[in-house]
Amino acid sequence: MIARLRIGVVAIILTGMTLWLWPLQALAMRRGWRLARRLPWIWHRVAAPVTGLKVRTVGRPAEARPLLLVSNHQSWADIIALGSVMELCFIAKAEVQNWPGFGLLARLQRTVFVAREERRRTGQQADEIAERLLLGDAMVLFAEGTTSDGNGVLPFRTALFGAAEAALRRSGQAEIVVQPVAVAYVAANGLPLGRYGRPLAAWPGSVPLMPHLPRFLSEGSVEAEVSFGTPIRFPANGDRKALARTCEAEVRRLLLASLQGENRRPGGLVAVTHPQTALASGPAEADTACLADEVYQKGA
Repeated sequence: MIARLRIGVVAIILTGMTLWLWPLQALAMRRGWRLARRLPWIWHRVAAPVTGLKVRTVGRPAEARPLLLVSNHQSWADIIALGSVMELCFIAKAEVQNWPGFGLLARLQRTVFVAREERRRTGQQADEIAERLLLGDAMVLFAEGTTSDGNGVLPFRTALFGAAEAALRRSGQAEIVVQPVAVAYVAANGLPLGRYGRPLAAWPGSVPLMPHLPRFLSEGSVEAEVSFGTPIRFPANGDRKALARTCEAEVRRLLLASLQGENRRPGGLVAVTHPQTALASGPAEADTACLADEVYQKGA
C-alpha cells in the first residue's frame, strides 16, 4: 500500500512539473533562449529527490567547450542522475522519441536522436551532434549502444565518436574536449548494492520497463555515484577508434572504483582535474591523461 502511494505521489509531482514547464521550454527552444538549457537541469534537480535518487559526484565536469561526455548506460535513471549534475543534452536511439512519456521528456531535453542501424546516415548524424557541440551544448554519448546490468561496461561502439571529428572539421579548432563519465548505483536505503542487487537500478535491454519502474520507485532511496574522469584533448588528426578505446578503459576504471567503494573510504577522494591541461594529481589519472595525449598526437 505504501509503495503504491509513493508511486502515485511521484507520478503526480513529475507530471505536474512537466506540464507546468512544457510551454516555457517549448518557447525557449523555439526562440533559442539560454533558458532552454537551464530548465531541463531544474527538472532533473527536482526529479532526483522525488524519485528517491541520491546523487553524489566524484571529480567535476570539464568547463571547456566543445565538450563530449562519454558515459556507461544502465537505466533511465542515468538521465536523471547526469541531468541533475549539470546542463547537458543526450544522444539517444531514434526509437526513444516515440516512447510514451519518455519521448516527450527526451524532446524537451533537446535530445539528438540517431538511427544507429542506418549506417548510411552515420556521417549525417555525427554532423548534427557536432553542430550542437559547436553551439556550446555538452552532449552525452552512451557509447555502449544499449543498457548493461550495472556490474560492468560493455564494449564501446566507435561510430558516433565521429561527432568529435565532425566538430573539429566544422569549427576549424585544433582540438575538442572529450570526458569519460561513469554512473554507478551503489546503495539502496543505506545498504550496499551487490552484484545481484544492482539490477534493482539497472534496466538491461531485455528487461521490460514494467515492473522494473514501479520496483525502483517503491524502493524509497537509491544512491548513485557519478564520476568524472580526466578530460581528453582530442586533436584534429586524432583517431576516433583509439579515443573510444581510451574512454572505455577510463569509464571501466571509474565504475570499478565506485562499485568497490574506493571513493567513499577515508582519503579515497578522486583528484579534481583541470579541463584545459588534462593534468591530475592522482597517479592513475595522470597516466590516463598522458596515454591519451600520446595516442592522439600520434594519430594511432
